[in-house]
Amino acid sequence: MNLDLGDALQTFFAESRGLLQDMEEALLRLENTPDDAEAVNAVFRAAHTIKGSSGLFGLDDIVAFTHKAENVLDRVRNNEQALNEELIGLFLGCRDHIERLLDTTADGVEMDADIRQQGEVLASRLSQYMGQSAATLPTETEAPLQSVGGGQVAGDTWHLSLRFGQDVLKNGMDPLSFIRYLGTLGEIVHLSTLDDALPDAAGMDPECCYLGFEIRLRSGADKARIESVFEFVRDDCQLHILPPGSRLADYINLIEALPENNARLGEMLVACGAVTQRELDESLALQECESARQETLQPLGEIMVERQIVQPELVDAALSRQKEVRHRQSQEARFIRVHADKLDSLINLVGELVIAGAGVGLMAARNKDGAMMESVSGMARLVEDIRDGAMRLRMVEIGETFNRFRRVVRDVSKEIGKDIELSIGGAETELDKTVVDKIGDPLTHLVRNAMDHGIESADVRLSRGKPAKGTLQLNAYHESGGIVIEVVDDGGGLNRERILAKARDKGLIQAGDNLADRDVWNLIFEPGFSTAEQVSNLSGRGVGMDVVRRNIEALRGTVEIESREGVGSTFRIRLPLTLAIIDGFLMGVAESHYVVPLDMVLECVELSACANRNEGCDYLNLRGEVLPLLRVKDHFKLKGRSGRRENVVVVTSAGRKAGLVVDELKGEFQAVIKPLGTLFERIRGISGSTILGSGEVALVLDVPALQDEAARAGSAGVTA
Repeated sequence: MNLDLGDALQTFFAESRGLLQDMEEALLRLENTPDDAEAVNAVFRAAHTIKGSSGLFGLDDIVAFTHKAENVLDRVRNNEQALNEELIGLFLGCRDHIERLLDTTADGVEMDADIRQQGEVLASRLSQYMGQSAATLPTETEAPLQSVGGGQVAGDTWHLSLRFGQDVLKNGMDPLSFIRYLGTLGEIVHLSTLDDALPDAAGMDPECCYLGFEIRLRSGADKARIESVFEFVRDDCQLHILPPGSRLADYINLIEALPENNARLGEMLVACGAVTQRELDESLALQECESARQETLQPLGEIMVERQIVQPELVDAALSRQKEVRHRQSQEARFIRVHADKLDSLINLVGELVIAGAGVGLMAARNKDGAMMESVSGMARLVEDIRDGAMRLRMVEIGETFNRFRRVVRDVSKEIGKDIELSIGGAETELDKTVVDKIGDPLTHLVRNAMDHGIESADVRLSRGKPAKGTLQLNAYHESGGIVIEVVDDGGGLNRERILAKARDKGLIQAGDNLADRDVWNLIFEPGFSTAEQVSNLSGRGVGMDVVRRNIEALRGTVEIESREGVGSTFRIRLPLTLAIIDGFLMGVAESHYVVPLDMVLECVELSACANRNEGCDYLNLRGEVLPLLRVKDHFKLKGRSGRRENVVVVTSAGRKAGLVVDELKGEFQAVIKPLGTLFERIRGISGSTILGSGEVALVLDVPALQDEAARAGSAGVTA
């Protein structure tokens, strides 16, 4: 029978990449807090889950490599191996190699020699940590090991945690025969079967083993003799042996590694071998009897502690694990994985619905049908709610993108020998997933550039009275219906004179040109422009900043720079929240239609009614404030009859105001943004188009670009 596992495999790839991201974040936390046990467990769980899922799909290369990393991680969890900066770097390298293996498998290509060699080098380094086991494992003594507050656990029995691999039966081994043979070494006082890996009947392979066992054995044999029972199946199973008198920490580690379907306290304690099923049944019966006599139900954990069946520390660990599992399960129940193409299709359909609704509303207005207009108004409200709901589906927090730069900052700072700290603000700020996916590359270049060129070396910083450690900030916040992303460094800032000299050498400016700071900073976005004295692996070749601006403008965004020499620089990116549907304000100029984002519109005034209007001037005295004007008809050289009066639409962006002079004010309008064709995409002042209910096309104005034009025209008018 041939099963189509394509969808399941794609889900595995997506989930594995998410687990690798969790692993990276936990490892970076461990660099600052090596004693964070939860972070260590998070790394182990991610590796363990990827290995197990890879085995289901027969991805042997991923299973084999992840198993080696998991063994070292297990030693770290059991405090048998100290965690240091070198080992964290090794685990990060392993994480990257697993990602390369996943990418190779997803692309359906064979592993090349470079990837195989990288894997062998990493595996060799991992084996060195496993080779230290004889020197680092604690020696056994006759005196019982003591635990903090809990005393000795299961003083006369060994505890075995056993998980057989799925292919053990196919390899000719019978799991039950090993357990029978184990019984010849002594007395099996407790055996618990774990079936958490058992699939449903449709997905079950009768030739696969899905079972695990928790066993308590009373025996005089030593650990090596017990381990030799499983000698012929060691490569096909996971085996943990806890000697008599083991510490509570060992049992706590077993509780944390239990499958998530064991969500009840008693089941967890039985599964890890801390209590027997008989002890649990007796405690449950006692709890039921006491609840019949009392109104309040005594917790099961308290009953078992009072009867001295189990130590309080184990109950607390099991309750903590129970809370963690239930929280994760509740989170998973709140989310559903949907392919991005389906969301895009939904947004497109909602856009067509908006256009169709506008057409119906226009027809009702022309026919002056009151009942129909009322119905259309109700439908318009529902369409708007549907639109907002659909758009929220695509909104994601930018924090996930920001967190990826923790690894970038770590690796680059080590490469260039600088101590740099990353600070993140506004991680919860939401914007369209399409924008998030495309903003990563420009941000990466800005971050690497700030670290390489912006932040000085420790010696230079100390000589300037700064702390040796540099600071790089990533901030995000909403403004005027858009989002602002800032890359801020406390480095040396941009050198104005060096930029001007380089620009003159390249013929970008003339010797007598007098440029404002903003215009000087914008010169670094010119193709091939670089003031770096030395080319590095990161930057200095004059390639990239022009691409950064081009990519940001392709998202209908802008980038601006603030810099103070010796203090630092801020690169500020302004982007629309969404690229699909916006609330717009519709205007008429001559016989054409134009739209601006409604969030950018402050007010509308009649030009003829404004005081102090000067004919031919490109500025306006608006209640004592100088407002630069841009006449849309003149700017786009439109032909046609103008209206009887002119109106000014006051817009704002990036803290600047400007007035757009138009003929008609047509009111609010839901605009479905359509991209411009290649013939029109470079027209300055136009960012897109939309279709009106009448079927006519309206152009979406690029407000920041028009503000620049208005400011230049206004200053020229004032100078004249």
